[in-house]
Amino acid sequence: MSTINISIFQRVKNYLSLIKFSHTVFALPFALIGFTLAVIQEHKPLDWTLFVKMLLCMVFARSAAMSFNRYLDRKYDALNPRTAKREIPAGIIKPQQALAFTIINSILFVATTWFINILCFYLSFVALFVILFYSYTKRITALCHIVLGVGLSLSPIGAYLAVTGHFAWVPLLFSFSVLTWVSGFDIIYALQDEQFDKSQELHSIPAALGVKNSLAVSTLLHIVSAAFVITAGIVGGFHWIYWVGAIFYICLLTYQHMLVKPNDLSKVNMAFANTNGIASVVFAIFTIISLLV
Repeated sequence: MSTINISIFQRVKNYLSLIKFSHTVFALPFALIGFTLAVIQEHKPLDWTLFVKMLLCMVFARSAAMSFNRYLDRKYDALNPRTAKREIPAGIIKPQQALAFTIINSILFVATTWFINILCFYLSFVALFVILFYSYTKRITALCHIVLGVGLSLSPIGAYLAVTGHFAWVPLLFSFSVLTWVSGFDIIYALQDEQFDKSQELHSIPAALGVKNSLAVSTLLHIVSAAFVITAGIVGGFHWIYWVGAIFYICLLTYQHMLVKPNDLSKVNMAFANTNGIASVVFAIFTIISLLV
């Protein structure tokens, strides 16, 4: 492999690390649920070109959101021992490069929606505002976790709109489930920075309520998420296979709260990444299979 190819490969790897591309596993499975739901229940033909456009929108939107978050938080990331090795504070990627990456992905996201349908195009500006605005919220409100949840919750309804061009209750119920699920596990993740957030006058549920109360709020949000999954199954009249996935999803939500305790935060990363990633993928697989049988 030539030196140029190695350099390009490393640059791509750096940007994938900047945006935590592996964390796409959280929202993408629910987008696949929304897309499949639209095709099957609305009796739409499977359009692979449209499917690729939907995937591109997911990639562009998430890349814009994450790179902008890293750009805006670069000062705090440099001060926080947990995040000091991230690409911007470590000097691997320059702030101007991250901002340019954000702008390019934002333009590509909006442009791609234009080739899907006019409703998605108009709503793309709303979606872009939400996912970029999230990066400012830790400066103004402890409800920043909810705003993050809103951003990721757009995936199932957005994928559904890409196929049908109209709203429906079942994909909206999945969106509400994602909203409360993501908000809940982001609170758990933020427990690591409780003291740092306080020292920098940043806002978060842990900084405002402390560890024990924050875990209680997270638990409540995950109970609501489970309720939305159950409601979606009832309203959608899903096959029994769906309920297997729903039970697995709810069990993993419960399991992550068994991993993280007020006096022991050593398993926060396991609860955040592994448990939630597996929960979303497995739930999506069972839901999609239930739609196909």
